[in-house]
Amino acid sequence: MLRSSIRMVAGLACRISPTCGPQAAVGRRPLLPSALKPAANATACFCQSKQAKDYALPNATWSQDMMTQYNKFMAMSRDGTWKRLPSYRHIVEHMPERMRQEHKEKINRETRLFLRNMDVEGKGFEYVMFVNSSEKRVVCVFQPGPYLEGPPGFAHGGCIATILDSTFGGCAVVFGGRVMTANLTINYKNPVPLGSVVLVDSKLDKTEGRKLFISGQVRSADGETLHTEATALFIQVVPQTSPQQPDCSE
Repeated sequence: MLRSSIRMVAGLACRISPTCGPQAAVGRRPLLPSALKPAANATACFCQSKQAKDYALPNATWSQDMMTQYNKFMAMSRDGTWKRLPSYRHIVEHMPERMRQEHKEKINRETRLFLRNMDVEGKGFEYVMFVNSSEKRVVCVFQPGPYLEGPPGFAHGGCIATILDSTFGGCAVVFGGRVMTANLTINYKNPVPLGSVVLVDSKLDKTEGRKLFISGQVRSADGETLHTEATALFIQVVPQTSPQQPDCSE
């Protein structure tokens, strides 16, 4: 599960602004029942593209449980305790313009981020992440769609590992910068029903040099069912530098 987490590093330079999220995008989606309307506008700004679609905003496939959890965290965002993290389809949309120019020759715009690769909403990974800087936590509200099936009626264990790695990785990036997953240990307790809503709760436990130790759980939205426990180790990526050339002038 090694992977570079540059997708959110760009935001460290401009986080966290409560007014920079494209909340107006909600209005362009199918109308939601009044009871499910999203709460206050509070977003962690990770240098989004003005044209990019933010997939961490409500859509018509979100269940009432999903909207309830979303509104709860948005309400807690009013005082700045929590911040919503935007989410885009392509890694380039998470980069500031300076980084786009630096990496433009390496950027492949034909690719998509794994969790945002579906063209139809609600079929795969529906999720939104919130960060609490004071507690060094990132919580993901996750609704697995029907294309993530493993055992009949339940989410595949691999998709649970994916959302854990992404949530833990988001936590590591926010509090540690550029990182890669070194180890992810998962204990599956109870299967996750397709279409249900679970909370993936991650916390930075400690850092040792370039090592970041993170732990967390996957629980049902009501907190009654423990689905998964996990721990992870992430390693901060040290930028490569050109080796010093020997002095051959003598």
